[in-house]
Amino acid sequence: MGKTKAVAVMLLSFALLLGVAACGSGGANVSPSSSASPSAPPSEPSPSAGSAETVTVKFSEVIRSIFYAPHYIAISKGFFQEQGLKIDMNTAQGSDKGAAALIAGTADISLVGPETAIYIHNQKGAKTLKIFAQLTGKDGSFLLSRNKLDSFQWSDLAGKTVIGWRPGSAPQMVLNSMLLKEKTQGVNVVTNIASTAMAGAFASGQGDFIQLFEPVASTLVKEGKAYYAASLGESFGPFPETSYVATSDYIAKHPDIVAKFAKAVHEGAAWLDTASEADIVAALKPFFDGTPEDMIAQSVANYKKQGTWSADQVLTPEQFETLQRVLIENGTLKPEEKIAKLEDVADMSFVQQLGK
Repeated sequence: MGKTKAVAVMLLSFALLLGVAACGSGGANVSPSSSASPSAPPSEPSPSAGSAETVTVKFSEVIRSIFYAPHYIAISKGFFQEQGLKIDMNTAQGSDKGAAALIAGTADISLVGPETAIYIHNQKGAKTLKIFAQLTGKDGSFLLSRNKLDSFQWSDLAGKTVIGWRPGSAPQMVLNSMLLKEKTQGVNVVTNIASTAMAGAFASGQGDFIQLFEPVASTLVKEGKAYYAASLGESFGPFPETSYVATSDYIAKHPDIVAKFAKAVHEGAAWLDTASEADIVAALKPFFDGTPEDMIAQSVANYKKQGTWSADQVLTPEQFETLQRVLIENGTLKPEEKIAKLEDVADMSFVQQLGK
């Protein structure tokens, strides 16, 4: 699929999803994850007697992955509850769907790629999106090989088939930019396999390499069906992959809720940074039912090693510049559509005041 066509399809999907979302509830509480059905989120701690009324926040995550560990920890450790918030979580299976849910009003806050705010801004529609916190500062996917390689080089991908992500998605663009950077040509990247079917397709014999998030990557390696080749996060470097986003209207009407939400996530990230491995596994396990505890621990270790989670959740101008450079490089944003001011699509005031 051509790059311009990919963007057109993404924008069309926004419009189509709005119509669907307007007719329904936005989905069950939890949908299937990137390659396995995630468990339903555990019940949050009950508010203590005499506490303020709890506000329910309709929340949409892009996929289920340990890449978003601070969020799940904020739920399981009661940080959202302490802020008087109850999280009604839905798994969108794509940033386009998560953004569409915001525009349709079936979600209050979504965890999606920050590029969605840029795309919606450039549509000049009645509603716009604003990024108010940055959860991940690097790509969270890992490149796995079918055969063990003693010393992987990006040139090893020439003439090979890689099972990758949908056109226009952040992991797909990061991989493509990495191939351009390394001047690796002749790579067949398959982008039409549903995220939930990617690992199964590889296990059944399709492809020479596959690009996966945790804990699916570690699970495939443990089963002897793949070998680690490279971390896209480490190889590519800083990249603002996943952000908390809401409509500008929602933020204007509910700044107190947004502030409390941001604080809970901040506390989740801080707890994750210092907690023991056993405590981290216990906090995350309810969200990854069926995933062995050692795979949860390995996944967290892999993400910590590459410096995935920001300590302050601030999207910086430098990160925003990197994001737009990648979008332009991949043809999903025209140079003349580049946004000059971060403030047009982001409000970092909620996270900038944390820790002060």
